[in-house]
Amino acid sequence: MDYQTPVKKLYGVGEKIEKSLHSGGFFTVNDLLYHFPRAYQNRADVHLLSDEGGYGEYHSYILTIANEPKAAMIKRGMNLLKFRAFDESGSVNITYFNQNYLKEVFHQGSTFRFWGKVTKERRTLCMTSPSYEPVLPSKELDALIPVYPLFAGINQKLLSKLQREIVSSLPTFVVDYLPQDIREKNGLSTLTYALENIHFPKSEDSLERAIKRLTFDELFLFALAISEIKAVQETQKAPRFDDTDISELLSLLSYTPTKAQMKAICEISLDTCPKNDDFYVKPMNRIVVGDVGSGKTLCAAAAAYIACKNGYQCALMAPTEILANQHYESLSPLFNSLNISCELLTGSTSVKDKKATLGRLKSGECQFIIGTHALIQGNVEFNNLALAITDEQHRFGANQRSSLSDKGYCAHTLVMSATPIPRTLSFMMYGDLDISLIDEMPPGRERVSTYVVDEAYRSRLNAFIRKQVEEGGQVYIVCPSVEEKKDDIDNASDFDPFSFLYEESQPPLKSAVDFAKKLSETVFPDLNIAFIHGKLKGKEKDAIMTEFSKGNIDILVSTTVIEVGVNVPNASLMIVENAERFGLSQLHQLRGRVGRGSRKSYCVLVSDSKGENAKERLSIMKTTYDGYTIAERDLQMRGPGDFFSSSTSVRQSGQLDLGIAKSCSDTLLVHSAFESARALLERDPELTSSDNIYLREKVGKICRTKSNTIN
Repeated sequence: MDYQTPVKKLYGVGEKIEKSLHSGGFFTVNDLLYHFPRAYQNRADVHLLSDEGGYGEYHSYILTIANEPKAAMIKRGMNLLKFRAFDESGSVNITYFNQNYLKEVFHQGSTFRFWGKVTKERRTLCMTSPSYEPVLPSKELDALIPVYPLFAGINQKLLSKLQREIVSSLPTFVVDYLPQDIREKNGLSTLTYALENIHFPKSEDSLERAIKRLTFDELFLFALAISEIKAVQETQKAPRFDDTDISELLSLLSYTPTKAQMKAICEISLDTCPKNDDFYVKPMNRIVVGDVGSGKTLCAAAAAYIACKNGYQCALMAPTEILANQHYESLSPLFNSLNISCELLTGSTSVKDKKATLGRLKSGECQFIIGTHALIQGNVEFNNLALAITDEQHRFGANQRSSLSDKGYCAHTLVMSATPIPRTLSFMMYGDLDISLIDEMPPGRERVSTYVVDEAYRSRLNAFIRKQVEEGGQVYIVCPSVEEKKDDIDNASDFDPFSFLYEESQPPLKSAVDFAKKLSETVFPDLNIAFIHGKLKGKEKDAIMTEFSKGNIDILVSTTVIEVGVNVPNASLMIVENAERFGLSQLHQLRGRVGRGSRKSYCVLVSDSKGENAKERLSIMKTTYDGYTIAERDLQMRGPGDFFSSSTSVRQSGQLDLGIAKSCSDTLLVHSAFESARALLERDPELTSSDNIYLREKVGKICRTKSNTIN
């Protein structure tokens, strides 16, 4: 066995299972090996049946079978198997559905460790379909049981069995690519140890050591990968913009730009017109990161103006039609006043208008084009595109962004992000991009008053919603899920390896679909209520958001699809349900959707969580309004995962998926990984020494080609 062994070679994998594995993206042993558990069940923490405090939660119970199981048909196609089991404190009825073969497993007098929920029904204790393991004198049961993210046709038992077969062979083929001096300096385990214990940990300590090593690896490889991307960018050449004077543009503004905005514009100017005499220059690859409402659009407008003023074309791509329209409505009057032609191209553009616009783009008559994904279609040709701007960069994949810049000959690239990044992470995360931080808000912007309430305030909250609507305002209500989800630990997908250590239980999730239905049918039947979520088609979402922005919808129930970009000045109230389920930076983004007009605006975070961690996090939102401060606190409390997963070109190239690193809250480990990568590249820039052969191969797989790694 080795990394490239096909999954069909594993014991018990026939044609049907192989097809299921392939559909989940698993073709080789390596694919499965790096499919890590998302959590662990602490089955060593055994409860007694008399422990009423544990009812309704997943726990372990050591039980002896009291009678032979009995099978019964309850309806066509449905049968059940039922028996009683007991411990020293009581007994419980155990039921399995459509698993009559278990009659051959459970026999009177045998003892098993069961994992499941005990419930009380009419004074009788019950368990339904618990996991089970026989208790045998010759076999020690594992304390921590892995729980994997699942996919169609594969269950936990099968996946665990396949992983155990792979792990048993690790010593025969795993080569540790991490240099020994780096491993020892950072107190890291071997790769074999880490892979063994991430799947089947011997203890909590061994699990922590495995997570530390694999987290370090992800971040270390990430740092090497972005350094490689940067090196490729250094060899490219783009047009020089000699005239960077934007005074005429600034004279048309009704406000004075902030110092932070002007600093970012100056950095853009220096990128495109460095202090040398070369006709071609290194292409700009810059990201402008700024809080909601900090004025990133002006920076983009200045860059576009400079490009057009120097005789080149510029394209600005937004992720949705409503955002593209907003940009067009705000920027086209400015550019028309400057005698620069500005046009709009989206999926809704009529065939006739599209044909005319494409003709003007190809001839060069259209200098500045604003649009959506329509800009990267094959029939879109530019005359001399020299600047590609992407708004809300994390909503696009790297290939989509590169497709836009590739429409020109090595065009300059500017991307914008409304997600404030902790200063301690920004230069690490954007190693392949230069970064401009807009950390100053325009004067006069009123704060959004923020409150944290629980379900006890529901009637008062509903009254407040009605008051806002009656006064002419509009309301956002954000739910964490699209539809109601079953409470199924096996099918959960969020990576939370130490969830078994938490004593606090999570309140049930509210879904956008169900909550919108309840509000429209029973709470506010006289108001216009709509819902929007990521599963809707793009045109449907845009249509609903357009109606909301026009004021035709009173209450918009949504998932976080409305998190960024859309400007609805009339929206005065943001309500976030299950607020404990969101990161602080995400809550801050949601809060930024209101308070964009003249109305006094409010944000209400609803949470029934009793956990101290959740209470502390939400209290921060009541008193802190600076996005960068919130981002730093988010990093300390939740780790860098939310930032990495949505804000980097390498992550979105599909070659490096930060999994375990998402939950890393050890900022020292993050720094150590990046510092170790920097130090290694200083002494071996090309990773060509004999000690780094395997590491070179690993990084090479991440950065296979220029096309899928560079923005």
